[in-house]
Amino acid sequence: MRRLLTSTAIVLTAGLAQAAEITILREVDSNNYDPHKTTSRAASEVLFMMGDTLVSLAPDMQTIDTGVAESWTMSEDGTIYTFKLREDVQFCDGKKMTAEDVVYSVNRWIDPETKSPVAWRAGEVESVTAIDDYTVEYKLTAPFSELLYQLTQSFGTIIDKDNVEALGEDFGITGFNGTGPFCWAEWTPRDKMVITKHEAYAWGAGFHVNTGPASMDSITWQIVPEENTRTVGVITGQTQVTQYVPYIALEQLKASPGVEVVQSDLAFWTYYMGFKIDKETVSDPAVRRAVNLAVDQEAMSEDLFFGAVKPAYSYVSQEALDWNVGLDDKLLTYDPAKANQILDEAGWVMGDDGVRSKDGVRLAPVAYVFAGSTWAKISESVQAYLREIGVDMQIQAFDATVAWGKLATQEFDMYGMSFPYVSSGDALNLYFRSQNAPSPNRMNWIDDKTDALLLAGATATTDTDRAQAYGEVLELVHDAAVWLPLYHEPMVIAQSTELETVVPHNIYGAGLYKGLDLKFKE
Repeated sequence: MRRLLTSTAIVLTAGLAQAAEITILREVDSNNYDPHKTTSRAASEVLFMMGDTLVSLAPDMQTIDTGVAESWTMSEDGTIYTFKLREDVQFCDGKKMTAEDVVYSVNRWIDPETKSPVAWRAGEVESVTAIDDYTVEYKLTAPFSELLYQLTQSFGTIIDKDNVEALGEDFGITGFNGTGPFCWAEWTPRDKMVITKHEAYAWGAGFHVNTGPASMDSITWQIVPEENTRTVGVITGQTQVTQYVPYIALEQLKASPGVEVVQSDLAFWTYYMGFKIDKETVSDPAVRRAVNLAVDQEAMSEDLFFGAVKPAYSYVSQEALDWNVGLDDKLLTYDPAKANQILDEAGWVMGDDGVRSKDGVRLAPVAYVFAGSTWAKISESVQAYLREIGVDMQIQAFDATVAWGKLATQEFDMYGMSFPYVSSGDALNLYFRSQNAPSPNRMNWIDDKTDALLLAGATATTDTDRAQAYGEVLELVHDAAVWLPLYHEPMVIAQSTELETVVPHNIYGAGLYKGLDLKFKE
């Protein structure tokens, strides 16, 4: 990997005299770049740059701004949105974007045949219609208070029907024709993604310093799993920016000449391990509660992440919109003695080898995690804590290009995951809807009451009703101990001082958003 970074630096240095080219380091790749078929942050990072959405989310994570829609209206009952599109938007191949492209994109997103794990984000759609070439009517069967926010996500990217049909199953794997500031050039899975400037782009939202075209002629997203190599890459200038900052090196990076570190806490990103609750061993609520009590999140945050993250005992940040404050005193915190007591009382007997068993079944759940330094540290730390109470967690790590597929199976008992959100409802609707099993509802949490409450929250017309509904869901899932929360992470970006200071964006954890404001200082 060091040789690869060196050669990249040589190309970069040689190219700067002719073109503005940068390398962005990241830890993992995506399984594909089809906006409707992946939930990975790695995909969103690139899709935001290669594509556009109807509306955009400002860096304050609250203001909805223009996207390919220059204006919109909503009916009094909140069920009909009418979007007026810009008339100057075009795809990378030069074809003009029209309302028919928007209609096709949304319909493919929600089509059951697409099997999108995030179709719910489009709302309960009755119809999407092209009123004319540049007007779209988006009709819901019920109000959805978060619709505009959800339409800013990469899953709402406007795609080209001809491109999808031409590439078939290889759409988002061998190519992608979008309307974003950058165009697909080359993807080598598990190695790098190269995107190049869309010269015609001139329709960025008003909150960007630069609304287009991009200042960078090309961007290489380079996969570097090793923390030390990423750190060296930043310090030596072999990369110009990364949000995959090793916490062990954070103070070193802050003190390094030529490096600037910026941070944002305007949204949330939480790491956790989940249980597939209908699998042997972890189907026992006593096991799940004991696991929660056995892990010391505060020590992990200090020992693994040097205090740069916040220990998590709740499934969403307690600062998130609609958090149920009634749960504050009920959260499971480190208490290994109580964990052992719970397992003893539940009939899990400690064996001579230090592993518990019950009715001939060893307490040895299989945990699927992502390969890479972050999840290696996390899972091995959790594994060590669990051994102290007689649980022999078996870790299986997979490269991200494979992991997403493995995590959609029923093969495992536990799994590691992290996710972005701006509110309790955003997180709960993603993971706890019955229809979202087996992915992203990897717990197989199938519950009619939860579904009814989530629907009530999503269609609520008052803040009080929404908070009440989501608060009840939070209580249900916390009481069932379906997750082991680990830590809440801020958005941290390390960049070269040769670049204008980046304003971190928190949308789905894609800190560089559309890349429009990436620019070398003059």
